[in-house]
Amino acid sequence: MSERSYDGILIPGGGLTADGALPPWTVARLERALALAGEAAWVIPLSAGTVHKPPPLNPEGFPLYESRQASAFLANRGLDPGRILAETCSYDTIGNAYFARVLFADPLGLARMLVITSEFHLARVEAAFAWVFSLAPAGPGYQLSFAGTPDRGLEPAALAARQARERASLETLRAKIPRINTLEEFQRWLYREHAAYAVGGKSEELSGEELASY
Repeated sequence: MSERSYDGILIPGGGLTADGALPPWTVARLERALALAGEAAWVIPLSAGTVHKPPPLNPEGFPLYESRQASAFLANRGLDPGRILAETCSYDTIGNAYFARVLFADPLGLARMLVITSEFHLARVEAAFAWVFSLAPAGPGYQLSFAGTPDRGLEPAALAARQARERASLETLRAKIPRINTLEEFQRWLYREHAAYAVGGKSEELSGEELASY
């Protein structure tokens, strides 16, 4: 696809620092999105935050959403705010994919989409988004492309810990995919069993090195 052929560019969340800033690896994703946006694409930062740590707060004491911080970055770099759609419901990669589809792709008829994320995150993003966008009922002939960006700003130990976690999470995801084939089945699973969304769900505790990449 050429840089002007995308209906939408999706950017999964990459976390925020304690003071609400975007980490370097997320900035790399956003810079790639700016370079490839073209004139016709929607640009869609994803993620409210992560279940693995409390969100940073603004001066008034309200949580800062990852996608809103990313949207501000894009606008400050010259992208028309009217072309930016911020998703503020998801708390993990699977949620990024689900809410990108049900909030934006399906209602707006977005078929040709580019998903941009860090290299350490890319394999699981490809698996999760391909799965969610394949669920019945079929959407508008989805064509998903994926692009990886440098793992900028991560110390070697933190990067190694995240890469190991990604491999384990991808294995778990691949085992789950064949069992869920429709949006209805997915929604039931997401809100009844997934720790990030189910009532009473408890997120897994991470090591300090793992948390450094969230």
